[in-house]
Amino acid sequence: MDKHLQNELIAKWNEYFNKAELPIGFYYTDNLGDEMPSDAKSLHRCVICNFGRVRRGDALILHAENIGCGGGRRYLGFEQGFRPNFEYFLSCGIEGKMEGERYKKSPELVREFLKHLPPFEAPAKYIVFKRWDKFGETEQPDVIFFFATADVLSGLFTLHNYDQLDSNSAKAPFSAGCGSIIHYPYIEIESTDPSAIIGMFDISARPCVPDSNLSFAVPFERFKIMINNMDESFLITDSWKKVQKRI
Repeated sequence: MDKHLQNELIAKWNEYFNKAELPIGFYYTDNLGDEMPSDAKSLHRCVICNFGRVRRGDALILHAENIGCGGGRRYLGFEQGFRPNFEYFLSCGIEGKMEGERYKKSPELVREFLKHLPPFEAPAKYIVFKRWDKFGETEQPDVIFFFATADVLSGLFTLHNYDQLDSNSAKAPFSAGCGSIIHYPYIEIESTDPSAIIGMFDISARPCVPDSNLSFAVPFERFKIMINNMDESFLITDSWKKVQKRI
């Protein structure tokens, strides 16, 4: 990552967001250099539950073999199928055989929902997650995401919309937690007008993040534009300063 950009965001973030938690970025690669994949024995089965270490400054490097959750492998692009009877798992379950999550009303609704789920295949063997300040000069993130409180999220949402005509340029798709910070924002990279993705509404993954946090994710190229807009946006107004005091 360009060091000037890296330091610029840190300075502006500290100025406008009171040194709130820095974002995390990720990229796919076939070459880890001197780094090693995260030890599967040290990882939680849920991908989201492993981000505590990234938030503290450590790298998280995943691949098809060290992710314990089938949904995680799918939303990170390492697996394309679903578990048997997934339509029952996401809905009502099967009496005496499987407890359903009851996130959808019926198996039939799940089947229709899956028909519209955008496909995604990992472009490389590994996915590397690092906190913004931990990226090296040769590393280029594909997507940037935040775990944010409501006030920080409001600032990110409004900053994303600062130069947008479409009032729906931020989306909150129904998804697993890892889908909202990886799958959906990654496919926005190919868009000529990429949307921001707001997420972490996944009830199963909520215990893995602080109760005040949701997520906000955008492609890296879009985030660079947001950084460039900061000094002329609402962030310099008294309206924001009233909110900023609470961060």
